[in-house]
Amino acid sequence: MSAVPAPRPRPRIAVVGMPNTGKSTLFNRLSGVQARVANWPGMTVDLLRARVLLGATMVELVDLPGMYSLHGMGEDERLVRHFLTQEPLTALLVVVNAAQLERQLPLLLQLRALGRPLVVALNMADEARRLGIRIDCEKLARALRAPVHLVDAKHGHGIAPVQEELRRLLGSAALEATDAGAATREDARFEEEAARIAAAAIDVAHALPARLTDRVDRLLLHPVWGVPLFFVLVLLLFEIVYGIGLPLQDGLQWLIDAAKSTWIEPALAAAAPPLRSFVLEGVIDGVGTVVTFLPIILVFFIAMAVVEDSGYLVRVAFLMDRWMARLGLDGRAFVMQLMGMGCNVPAIMGTRVLRSRRQRLLSMLIIPFSLCSARLQVLVFLAAAFFTREVAPFVMLALYTASFAVAFGTALVWRRRFSGDEPLVLELPPYRVPTLRSLLAQGWQSSRHFLESASAFILGGVLLIWWLTHYPFDAAPASADTLAGQLAAWVAPVFAPIGIDAILSIALLFGFVAKEIVLGGLAVIYGAGQDELGRVLAERLTWQQGASFMLFTLIYTPCLSSVATIWRESKSAAFTLLAIAWPLAVAWTASFAFYSIASPAAR
Repeated sequence: MSAVPAPRPRPRIAVVGMPNTGKSTLFNRLSGVQARVANWPGMTVDLLRARVLLGATMVELVDLPGMYSLHGMGEDERLVRHFLTQEPLTALLVVVNAAQLERQLPLLLQLRALGRPLVVALNMADEARRLGIRIDCEKLARALRAPVHLVDAKHGHGIAPVQEELRRLLGSAALEATDAGAATREDARFEEEAARIAAAAIDVAHALPARLTDRVDRLLLHPVWGVPLFFVLVLLLFEIVYGIGLPLQDGLQWLIDAAKSTWIEPALAAAAPPLRSFVLEGVIDGVGTVVTFLPIILVFFIAMAVVEDSGYLVRVAFLMDRWMARLGLDGRAFVMQLMGMGCNVPAIMGTRVLRSRRQRLLSMLIIPFSLCSARLQVLVFLAAAFFTREVAPFVMLALYTASFAVAFGTALVWRRRFSGDEPLVLELPPYRVPTLRSLLAQGWQSSRHFLESASAFILGGVLLIWWLTHYPFDAAPASADTLAGQLAAWVAPVFAPIGIDAILSIALLFGFVAKEIVLGGLAVIYGAGQDELGRVLAERLTWQQGASFMLFTLIYTPCLSSVATIWRESKSAAFTLLAIAWPLAVAWTASFAFYSIASPAAR
């Protein structure tokens, strides 16, 4: 019997280049996969893969983290080096910032030394033209012995020639041997060859055109006014969230209430009381209340995308570097803190851009204090319930500021144990106007992640809270006779000193799994939808109790996904336990101090 030939491996193309070259944007254009894209270094922290049809061939396209050199010692650079030298690859798609080609040529030459077929995409060609930079692609291609094409990935220009080159390579490229040592050895010859190629192929205007970037930077990076302006912009962001998101949220809630009263309640009229309560109070009120925050999440992330894609966040890192240095960190840790506003998980993974393990651990310890999107929906709702529309944005700004204060305080306490002294090396990209396509894509991606969470952790957590607050079914819902009441009585001594009602603590306990469960849990506990829940909370709790609950929710133990990521990234059970216990202790202490001072009843 003849042997069956082994199947041929699927062709694999790696997308590689320095940070902030638009790799992920080009990856999205080629694959249709909406990867996280932002205009500052270190966003891509893991391998993103997609299957792409090039001609008649299905190809695996892999987006690698940004790197400055093949001989770098950062974890992200080690990951890329291992992938490029150990994995079977058909070709490399090297993405270069056309406006910084001369500086990025040494890395390009190192990649060429790997012996893989190359296609070079000179991205951001529009910016290079505006700066008076002219590139002779034919001379550059001859010098590199690889095809070179000008690309504007943000607007989709120049994509077709790159696709055609990749299709051509698929018919001729072979998996060639790699001399990893030759490519990864720090060799001055790469610098010398890069200088010769740049002199022959790049022409820079003697007088660069006036740049708006310089004028704006004089204001936003001002040593005195830069930080206050940052917090003014944050306040403006929350004003936008309330001004646009809340009316959209009310509209979605109206649709859910209409469906509930018109179709669902009549359909359940003859159902057994437990089943009726399960559907109406557990599924509709609990999960529905969480889902109504989809418009707020969408508006928030679109607004954040404008800040990120414009190039402002990397400047915030530069601005905050001197302050972070006093805490044993640098400006990149502050960027990770801001990144945590979306979700703590990718921000924790993003600490790989920090080469010092001590700095990585310290950064992982403070990131969970970021006001992530899950906490955001809870705090936005409670701020609207306990405070007026005019005051609520300032309450959110205060909480946002408090999250930074707690994070910085934590860094101050633990800096002797975890601090490092690695210097910050960062490039400031020009300001860019984000495209509507990019903003909507990022907003939808974040919203989709929110909906996927709602269908898993949130649904399970909210329904479990319903069962705890309604079983046994002959007891009054959420009473002391239910399972939730018994559990609440057990934890009451912990939460009573900080003004949190015992039954409310049940929602906080399940918030450890996913913070989105907190809001749905409140809806189930009080048997109220989003419209009624705010009124019920305002009637049953004082503003001091509400604020203490918000402060505890802001600070306490990160969600289960964040804890799992900390464990995986730190490879230390002891550090993971610290990351759980420390925020819990700080949250209780902060809420106790606030409630003791603000509430006359607590004195």
